[in-house]
Amino acid sequence: MRRPTIHDVAAAAGVSRGTVSRVLNGDRYVSTAAKVAIERAIAETGYVVNRNARSLVTQRAGSVVMVLSEPHEKVFEDPNYSTSIRTAIRRLGERDMSLVMMIAGDDGDRERVIRYVRGGHADGVLLMTTHAGDPMVDALHAMHVPAVSVGAVIGRETVIPYAACDEVGGARQMAEYLVSLGRRKIAMITGPMDTPGGIQRLEGFADVLGRKAAKRLIEHGDWTQLSGESAMARLLERSPDIDAVFAASDVMAAGALATLRAAGRRVPDDVAIGGFDDSSVAVSTHPALTTIRQPLTEIAEETCRLLLDLIDGADHVAPVIVPTQLIVRESA
Repeated sequence: MRRPTIHDVAAAAGVSRGTVSRVLNGDRYVSTAAKVAIERAIAETGYVVNRNARSLVTQRAGSVVMVLSEPHEKVFEDPNYSTSIRTAIRRLGERDMSLVMMIAGDDGDRERVIRYVRGGHADGVLLMTTHAGDPMVDALHAMHVPAVSVGAVIGRETVIPYAACDEVGGARQMAEYLVSLGRRKIAMITGPMDTPGGIQRLEGFADVLGRKAAKRLIEHGDWTQLSGESAMARLLERSPDIDAVFAASDVMAAGALATLRAAGRRVPDDVAIGGFDDSSVAVSTHPALTTIRQPLTEIAEETCRLLLDLIDGADHVAPVIVPTQLIVRESA
Protein backbone atom coordinates (compact mmCIF):
# COMPACT_ATOMS: atom_id res chain seq x y z
CA MET A 1 0.00 0.00 0.00
CA ARG A 2 1.22 3.49 -0.79
CA ARG A 3 1.77 5.98 2.01
CA PRO A 4 -1.09 8.45 2.49
CA THR A 5 -0.32 11.98 1.29
CA ILE A 6 -1.45 15.46 2.18
CA HIS A 7 -3.88 15.23 -0.77
CA ASP A 8 -5.56 12.21 0.88
CA VAL A 9 -5.93 14.16 4.13
CA ALA A 10 -7.44 17.14 2.29
CA ALA A 11 -9.93 14.89 0.47
CA ALA A 12 -10.95 13.10 3.67
CA ALA A 13 -11.36 16.38 5.56
CA GLY A 14 -13.20 18.14 2.72
CA VAL A 15 -10.77 21.07 2.67
CA SER A 16 -8.06 22.32 0.36
CA ARG A 17 -4.48 21.06 0.40
CA GLY A 18 -3.39 24.56 1.40
CA THR A 19 -5.59 24.49 4.50
CA VAL A 20 -4.08 21.16 5.55
CA SER A 21 -0.61 22.59 5.00
CA ARG A 22 -1.37 25.63 7.15
CA VAL A 23 -2.59 23.43 10.02
CA LEU A 24 0.48 21.18 9.80
CA ASN A 25 2.74 24.24 9.91
CA GLY A 26 1.04 25.69 12.97
CA ASP A 27 -0.90 28.50 11.30
CA ARG A 28 -3.30 29.97 13.87
CA TYR A 29 -5.63 31.48 11.28
CA VAL A 30 -7.59 28.33 10.48
CA SER A 31 -11.12 27.73 11.76
CA THR A 32 -11.66 25.32 14.63
CA ALA A 33 -13.99 23.22 12.48
CA ALA A 34 -11.34 22.84 9.79
CA LYS A 35 -8.68 21.89 12.36
CA VAL A 36 -10.95 19.23 13.88
CA ALA A 37 -11.77 17.80 10.45
CA ILE A 38 -8.09 17.70 9.46
CA GLU A 39 -7.00 16.06 12.72
CA ARG A 40 -9.72 13.42 12.25
CA ALA A 41 -8.63 12.86 8.64
CA ILE A 42 -4.98 12.45 9.71
CA ALA A 43 -5.99 9.78 12.22
CA GLU A 44 -8.21 7.98 9.69
CA THR A 45 -5.70 7.99 6.84
CA GLY A 46 -2.62 7.30 8.96
CA TYR A 47 -0.83 10.28 7.43
CA VAL A 48 2.65 11.03 8.81
CA VAL A 49 4.29 14.42 8.27
CA ASN A 50 7.26 14.39 5.90
CA ARG A 51 9.81 16.30 7.97
CA ASN A 52 12.09 16.96 5.01
CA ALA A 53 9.26 18.57 3.09
CA ARG A 54 8.21 20.58 6.11
CA SER A 55 11.76 21.82 6.60
CA LEU A 56 11.84 23.14 3.05
CA VAL A 57 8.76 25.21 3.77
CA THR A 58 9.47 26.36 7.33
CA GLN A 59 13.27 26.59 7.03
CA ARG A 60 13.47 24.71 10.32
CA ALA A 61 14.99 21.36 11.14
CA GLY A 62 12.44 20.45 13.79
CA SER A 63 15.12 19.36 16.22
CA VAL A 64 17.38 20.62 19.02
CA VAL A 65 20.88 19.37 19.82
CA MET A 66 21.72 18.67 23.44
CA VAL A 67 25.50 18.89 23.87
CA LEU A 68 27.23 17.25 26.82
CA SER A 69 30.83 18.43 27.07
CA GLU A 70 32.05 15.51 29.13
CA PRO A 71 33.75 12.17 28.41
CA HIS A 72 31.29 9.38 27.67
CA GLU A 73 31.82 7.59 30.98
CA LYS A 74 30.88 10.67 33.04
CA VAL A 75 27.64 11.15 31.14
CA PHE A 76 26.36 7.72 32.12
CA GLU A 77 27.56 7.90 35.74
CA ASP A 78 25.80 11.12 36.74
CA PRO A 79 22.04 10.60 37.35
CA ASN A 80 21.35 14.34 36.99
CA TYR A 81 21.61 14.13 33.22
CA SER A 82 18.67 11.73 32.92
CA THR A 83 16.31 14.25 34.53
CA SER A 84 17.31 16.98 32.10
CA ILE A 85 17.09 14.64 29.13
CA ARG A 86 13.60 13.39 30.05
CA THR A 87 12.35 16.93 30.57
CA ALA A 88 13.80 18.17 27.28
CA ILE A 89 12.31 15.25 25.34
CA ARG A 90 8.88 15.97 26.82
CA ARG A 91 8.98 19.73 26.29
CA LEU A 92 10.23 19.45 22.72
CA GLY A 93 7.74 16.69 22.00
CA GLU A 94 4.96 19.12 22.84
CA ARG A 95 6.22 21.17 19.90
CA ASP A 96 6.68 18.10 17.67
CA MET A 97 10.44 18.62 17.84
CA SER A 98 13.12 15.98 18.29
CA LEU A 99 16.07 15.92 20.69
CA VAL A 100 19.46 14.92 19.31
CA MET A 101 22.18 14.15 21.86
CA MET A 102 25.84 14.73 21.04
CA ILE A 103 28.91 14.22 23.22
CA ALA A 104 31.65 16.86 23.01
CA GLY A 105 34.32 15.40 25.25
CA ASP A 106 37.30 16.18 23.01
CA ASP A 107 38.33 18.32 20.04
CA GLY A 108 37.07 15.82 17.48
CA ASP A 109 33.67 15.60 19.15
CA ARG A 110 33.40 19.38 19.34
CA GLU A 111 34.19 19.75 15.65
CA ARG A 112 31.47 17.24 14.79
CA VAL A 113 28.95 19.25 16.82
CA ILE A 114 29.94 22.46 15.02
CA ARG A 115 29.67 20.80 11.59
CA TYR A 116 26.28 19.35 12.46
CA VAL A 117 24.84 22.67 13.60
CA ARG A 118 26.46 24.60 10.76
CA GLY A 119 24.81 22.17 8.35
CA GLY A 120 21.39 23.39 9.45
CA HIS A 121 20.40 20.13 11.15
CA ALA A 122 19.22 21.82 14.37
CA ASP A 123 17.11 24.85 15.25
CA GLY A 124 18.92 25.40 18.53
CA VAL A 125 21.52 24.07 20.94
CA LEU A 126 21.03 23.08 24.57
CA LEU A 127 24.39 23.07 26.36
CA MET A 128 24.17 20.63 29.25
CA THR A 129 27.71 21.05 30.56
CA THR A 130 30.29 23.64 29.63
CA HIS A 131 33.81 24.50 30.69
CA ALA A 132 35.50 27.89 30.75
CA GLY A 133 37.34 28.62 27.52
CA ASP A 134 35.47 25.99 25.47
CA PRO A 135 35.99 27.13 21.83
CA MET A 136 32.73 25.46 20.80
CA VAL A 137 30.74 28.10 22.70
CA ASP A 138 32.25 30.95 20.68
CA ALA A 139 31.81 28.99 17.43
CA LEU A 140 28.10 28.47 18.13
CA HIS A 141 27.68 32.13 19.04
CA ALA A 142 29.40 33.18 15.79
CA MET A 143 26.89 31.09 13.82
CA HIS A 144 24.02 33.05 15.45
CA VAL A 145 22.29 29.79 16.33
CA PRO A 146 19.93 29.97 19.35
CA ALA A 147 21.83 28.46 22.28
CA VAL A 148 21.03 28.16 25.99
CA SER A 149 23.04 26.57 28.79
CA VAL A 150 22.18 24.61 31.92
CA GLY A 151 24.26 26.69 34.32
CA ALA A 152 26.21 29.78 33.40
CA VAL A 153 29.02 29.53 30.86
CA ILE A 154 32.04 30.95 32.72
CA GLY A 155 33.18 34.12 30.98
CA ARG A 156 30.20 34.09 28.61
CA GLU A 157 27.36 34.78 31.03
CA THR A 158 26.11 37.73 28.98
CA VAL A 159 26.47 35.87 25.68
CA ILE A 160 24.75 32.53 26.35
CA PRO A 161 21.48 32.67 28.35
CA TYR A 162 21.13 30.06 31.07
CA ALA A 163 19.01 28.60 33.84
CA ALA A 164 20.69 27.41 37.02
CA CYS A 165 20.23 26.84 40.72
CA ASP A 166 21.61 29.26 43.27
CA GLU A 167 25.03 27.59 43.44
CA VAL A 168 26.54 30.00 45.97
CA GLY A 169 23.46 30.09 48.17
CA GLY A 170 23.15 26.31 48.23
CA ALA A 171 26.78 25.86 49.29
CA ARG A 172 26.28 28.44 52.04
CA GLN A 173 23.28 26.46 53.31
CA MET A 174 25.35 23.30 53.61
CA ALA A 175 28.35 25.01 55.21
CA GLU A 176 26.14 26.79 57.75
CA TYR A 177 24.41 23.52 58.60
CA LEU A 178 27.69 21.67 59.20
CA VAL A 179 28.90 24.53 61.40
CA SER A 180 25.61 24.42 63.34
CA LEU A 181 26.31 20.76 64.18
CA GLY A 182 29.42 21.88 66.08
CA ARG A 183 31.85 20.48 63.52
CA ARG A 184 35.15 22.32 63.80
CA LYS A 185 37.32 21.00 60.97
CA ILE A 186 35.23 21.04 57.83
CA ALA A 187 36.74 20.07 54.48
CA MET A 188 35.40 20.44 50.96
CA ILE A 189 35.64 18.43 47.75
CA THR A 190 34.92 20.84 44.89
CA GLY A 191 33.87 20.19 41.32
CA PRO A 192 36.12 21.13 38.37
CA MET A 193 37.29 24.72 38.71
CA ASP A 194 36.43 25.59 35.11
CA THR A 195 32.72 24.99 35.72
CA PRO A 196 30.15 27.21 37.47
CA GLY A 197 29.33 24.48 39.99
CA GLY A 198 32.99 24.06 40.85
CA ILE A 199 33.71 27.76 41.28
CA GLN A 200 30.49 28.99 42.88
CA ARG A 201 29.96 26.14 45.35
CA LEU A 202 33.49 26.72 46.66
CA GLU A 203 32.68 30.43 46.90
CA GLY A 204 29.61 29.77 49.04
CA PHE A 205 31.55 27.39 51.28
CA ALA A 206 34.36 29.91 51.77
CA ASP A 207 31.88 32.70 52.50
CA VAL A 208 30.76 30.81 55.60
CA LEU A 209 34.04 29.24 56.75
CA GLY A 210 36.22 32.30 56.10
CA ARG A 211 39.81 31.68 57.11
CA LYS A 212 38.89 28.19 58.30
CA ALA A 213 38.51 27.21 54.62
CA ALA A 214 42.24 26.51 54.47
CA LYS A 215 43.88 25.12 51.33
CA ARG A 216 44.84 21.90 53.10
CA LEU A 217 41.11 21.29 53.73
CA ILE A 218 40.08 21.72 50.07
CA GLU A 219 40.46 19.11 47.33
CA HIS A 220 39.19 19.16 43.76
CA GLY A 221 37.16 16.45 42.04
CA ASP A 222 35.66 16.03 38.58
CA TRP A 223 32.07 15.06 39.57
CA THR A 224 32.87 11.30 39.45
CA GLN A 225 32.71 8.88 42.37
CA LEU A 226 36.33 7.88 41.86
CA SER A 227 37.43 11.51 42.19
CA GLY A 228 35.47 11.75 45.44
CA GLU A 229 37.22 8.67 46.78
CA SER A 230 40.67 9.98 45.83
CA ALA A 231 40.03 13.49 47.15
CA MET A 232 38.81 12.14 50.49
CA ALA A 233 41.92 9.96 50.79
CA ARG A 234 44.19 12.97 50.23
CA LEU A 235 42.25 15.03 52.78
CA LEU A 236 42.56 12.31 55.44
CA GLU A 237 46.27 11.97 54.75
CA ARG A 238 46.84 15.70 55.33
CA SER A 239 44.27 16.27 58.07
CA PRO A 240 43.25 13.02 59.81
CA ASP A 241 41.20 14.96 62.38
CA ILE A 242 38.61 16.19 59.82
CA ASP A 243 35.13 15.91 61.36
CA ALA A 244 32.98 17.02 58.38
CA VAL A 245 33.22 17.24 54.61
CA PHE A 246 31.08 18.95 52.01
CA ALA A 247 31.27 17.29 48.59
CA ALA A 248 30.00 19.46 45.73
CA SER A 249 27.95 16.60 44.27
CA ASP A 250 26.17 13.54 45.61
CA VAL A 251 28.24 11.28 43.36
CA MET A 252 31.50 12.61 44.83
CA ALA A 253 29.98 12.43 48.33
CA ALA A 254 29.29 8.72 47.74
CA GLY A 255 32.97 8.32 46.84
CA ALA A 256 34.05 10.15 49.99
CA LEU A 257 31.77 7.92 52.05
CA ALA A 258 33.42 4.80 50.61
CA THR A 259 36.89 6.08 51.50
CA LEU A 260 35.84 6.97 55.05
CA ARG A 261 34.30 3.55 55.53
CA ALA A 262 37.49 1.87 54.29
CA ALA A 263 39.51 4.03 56.74
CA GLY A 264 37.33 2.91 59.64
CA ARG A 265 35.66 6.30 60.10
CA ARG A 266 32.01 6.27 61.17
CA VAL A 267 29.53 8.53 59.39
CA PRO A 268 28.19 10.74 60.86
CA ASP A 269 29.70 9.95 64.29
CA ASP A 270 33.31 10.65 63.35
CA VAL A 271 32.82 12.56 60.10
CA ALA A 272 29.62 14.20 58.84
CA ILE A 273 29.12 14.28 55.06
CA GLY A 274 27.03 16.68 52.98
CA GLY A 275 26.41 16.45 49.24
CA PHE A 276 24.81 18.58 46.57
CA ASP A 277 22.03 17.82 44.03
CA ASP A 278 19.62 15.51 45.91
CA SER A 279 19.95 13.01 43.09
CA SER A 280 18.98 9.33 43.26
CA VAL A 281 22.48 8.67 44.66
CA ALA A 282 21.62 10.58 47.85
CA VAL A 283 19.06 7.99 48.96
CA SER A 284 21.02 4.94 47.79
CA THR A 285 24.05 5.36 50.08
CA HIS A 286 24.32 4.02 53.62
CA PRO A 287 23.76 6.23 55.47
CA ALA A 288 21.59 8.31 53.15
CA LEU A 289 23.09 11.69 52.27
CA THR A 290 22.25 15.04 53.76
CA THR A 291 22.39 17.20 50.66
CA ILE A 292 21.35 20.38 48.87
CA ARG A 293 18.39 19.89 46.56
CA GLN A 294 18.62 21.72 43.28
CA PRO A 295 15.28 21.51 41.41
CA LEU A 296 16.63 19.79 38.31
CA THR A 297 13.27 19.42 36.60
CA GLU A 298 12.47 23.12 37.05
CA ILE A 299 15.91 24.10 35.75
CA ALA A 300 15.47 21.88 32.70
CA GLU A 301 11.98 23.31 32.11
CA GLU A 302 13.30 26.86 32.25
CA THR A 303 16.23 26.06 29.98
CA CYS A 304 13.90 24.60 27.36
CA ARG A 305 11.57 27.59 27.67
CA LEU A 306 14.42 30.03 27.09
CA LEU A 307 15.66 28.09 24.07
CA LEU A 308 12.20 27.80 22.49
CA ASP A 309 11.66 31.53 22.99
CA LEU A 310 14.89 32.22 21.10
CA ILE A 311 13.94 29.77 18.35
CA ASP A 312 10.60 31.55 18.05
CA GLY A 313 12.41 34.83 17.40
CA ALA A 314 12.92 36.48 20.80
CA ASP A 315 15.78 38.99 20.67
CA HIS A 316 16.75 38.51 24.30
CA VAL A 317 15.92 36.23 27.22
CA ALA A 318 16.99 36.79 30.82
CA PRO A 319 18.87 34.17 32.88
CA VAL A 320 16.83 32.26 35.46
CA ILE A 321 18.15 31.39 38.94
CA VAL A 322 16.09 29.00 41.10
CA PRO A 323 16.54 28.52 44.88
CA THR A 324 17.96 25.43 46.55
CA GLN A 325 16.84 23.55 49.67
CA LEU A 326 18.74 21.78 52.45
CA ILE A 327 17.64 18.15 52.80
CA VAL A 328 18.71 16.55 56.09
CA ARG A 329 19.25 12.79 56.21
CA GLU A 330 21.45 10.41 58.20
CA SER A 331 24.95 11.34 56.96
CA ALA A 332 24.99 14.67 58.85
